[in-house]
Amino acid sequence: MTIQKQAGFWFAAFVATAFFLWLFSDILLPFVAALALAYLLDPVADRLERLGLGRLGATLVILLAFVLLVVLVLVLILPLVVRELTAFLESLPDYVARLQALIVERGAPLLEYLGVEIAGPELQRNIGDLVSRGAGHLGAVLGTILASGQTVISVFSLLVLTPIIAFYLLVDWDRMVATVDGWLPLRNRATIRRLARDIDDVLSRFVRGQATLCLILGAFYALALMAIGLNFGALIGLVAGLLSVIPYVGSITGLLLSVGVAVVQFWPDWIWIVATLAIFLFGQFVEGNFLSPKLLGGAVGIHPVWLMFALFAFGSLFGFVGLLIAVPLAAMVGVLTRFALSRYLDSPFYDPRIGPAPRRPAEDGDG
Repeated sequence: MTIQKQAGFWFAAFVATAFFLWLFSDILLPFVAALALAYLLDPVADRLERLGLGRLGATLVILLAFVLLVVLVLVLILPLVVRELTAFLESLPDYVARLQALIVERGAPLLEYLGVEIAGPELQRNIGDLVSRGAGHLGAVLGTILASGQTVISVFSLLVLTPIIAFYLLVDWDRMVATVDGWLPLRNRATIRRLARDIDDVLSRFVRGQATLCLILGAFYALALMAIGLNFGALIGLVAGLLSVIPYVGSITGLLLSVGVAVVQFWPDWIWIVATLAIFLFGQFVEGNFLSPKLLGGAVGIHPVWLMFALFAFGSLFGFVGLLIAVPLAAMVGVLTRFALSRYLDSPFYDPRIGPAPRRPAEDGDG
């Protein structure tokens, strides 16, 4: 098969996959979540098999333990989150009004110093209009989401169907991998296997490391903000930790929310406002210099900019399903790009002095 035919085949496969994801994106959530869950739990099942349990028994033990853990976390954390979120939403108008007044009070002299002539009432009205529009859009979006029957179906399927689908996938995981491996073209089987191992290595290390990083940062921010007495500190810390899956987004979101609440709550006592700022600066210092190098390492190969682009791009195309598949696809594209670049640098397209590559001997697994 010529290079053009191979490229056409893989391009057609990519287009067909993308069209499939777009066409069935509304119903894929429990299946994608179950596939991710089975992928993450397969190493645990393999270890239990080595200890003497059968595949079915290992799968039952793992999923029961996972479901119990999720239920325990929901029972312990969900009431706190709901209580904090309810109180935050009830207090939001008052916080916005007080923050608006502080901005007008402190911002008008600064604007006058910069030569911008604007009256205090006019500045307050402009800020009020901006905040009102933002709150109106946010409320409309949340109302649409909560009123949508599709949301209820998605939540139900995620909680009920995902464990069932994950059970069947985990039981047959090794068999499915062997079946797919048997479909690989014999001529390129060794190369595809090597790329698959590289993708699996990058993806597994990134997912495990990023999940651990989010848990550590969320716990630290929540406990530290609660320790200084910040209102809604636990909620803001958990949100910052959860959003830390996207580099810098979690810390920036938590910083803006916490400093805004701190200014309203502690003004004019600058000590606690600075303490709030210091918590996030310290968290970013520890994350960048200790946690990320230790948990993720330098060889993960997913650049933060590429990760953010993948999350936003696939999220906009496929919704929440796109967010679930963004990281594995980003890892896959990164590995394939590095492989293609290495082949290009070793080809006569890059250096005309390089002759045609000699036909390599057959490797194990090749036909």
